[in-house]
Amino acid sequence: MPPPAAKRVCGLKMPAVLRIGTHNGTFHCDEVLACFLLRQLPEYKDAEIVRTRDPALLSECDVVVDVGGEFDPKRHRYDHHQRSFSETFHSLRPEKRWVTKLSSAGLVYLHFGQRVLAQRLEREEGDPEVQVLYDKVYENFVEEIDAIDNGISQWDEEPRYTVTSNLSSRVGHLNPRWNDKDQDTQAGFHKAMEMVGEEFLDRLDFYHRSWLPARSLVEEAIRTRDEVDVGGEVVVFTQGGCPWKEHLFNLEQELGIETTVKFVLYPDQSGQWRVQCVPAGPHTFQNRLSLPEAWRGVRDEALSTLSGIPGCVFVHASGFIGGNRTREGALAMARHTLKGAAKSSNGN
Repeated sequence: MPPPAAKRVCGLKMPAVLRIGTHNGTFHCDEVLACFLLRQLPEYKDAEIVRTRDPALLSECDVVVDVGGEFDPKRHRYDHHQRSFSETFHSLRPEKRWVTKLSSAGLVYLHFGQRVLAQRLEREEGDPEVQVLYDKVYENFVEEIDAIDNGISQWDEEPRYTVTSNLSSRVGHLNPRWNDKDQDTQAGFHKAMEMVGEEFLDRLDFYHRSWLPARSLVEEAIRTRDEVDVGGEVVVFTQGGCPWKEHLFNLEQELGIETTVKFVLYPDQSGQWRVQCVPAGPHTFQNRLSLPEAWRGVRDEALSTLSGIPGCVFVHASGFIGGNRTREGALAMARHTLKGAAKSSNGN
């Protein structure tokens, strides 16, 4: 889209203020986020937000979101309400897996999100970290807004309870009540944009400073797992507290690992070591391999005597985690369990 015409003030050529168009009246989380994202870019940083449904006024805007009945990226028109619209992240970028119908938030994020993230993180758009965070922020922040705005339920049946505190709901509550004398939505819209923007940036900061370093730690542990145990079924984290499960499942798939990891070892806050079973999937309490039944609920010297492994502290009654005073002891607990499972599968 060509840049706006320049204005002349006292003989000097002044750049025209860019305009972001969206609808007036009741506002929603999707166009609020869309406007916020655009304003993170240098060219739209000081853009005027024009809230109207007047086609003549919208035609004068440099970019229009959530109104106008058009989706045309070349002309920067990003509406999703027209009958013909059915685009998803996957339909517009086939290498991405998400198939939730896009709202104006998703459309703007799809087309501008990488630039926004690169700008905030002071990285190049092609930086691998920007690419990973681009996917993560869509899946765990923007997609929910797309789904809610398009009326897409999380379940095929009635949910057991209602969630009314999500971001979209909180944006909705900033609109005037139906019986308020003052029905002006301008102040509420800008308050909503501030709230949504703060949450977006906070989430990005978390994924950048906490989630992404955890991924790096897990990836390093996976790549060096053969140094821990020749079977490659045990990984060791040098630091405890790392959120590892999601990263482990994703990286196993990305790296094409055939023999899956069964146990993770890490130090706890007291300096002792934990041996934790890897669950069978991200949303289950079933383990790929649990610690032995005979050890469960046994502690300290009784457990060391039973297992033949010095320094044992405990094994949880469900068998998903255990403890030992040393790294070597925790590793021995994992190896003993793997050896027992191998004997059982061989019928010995």
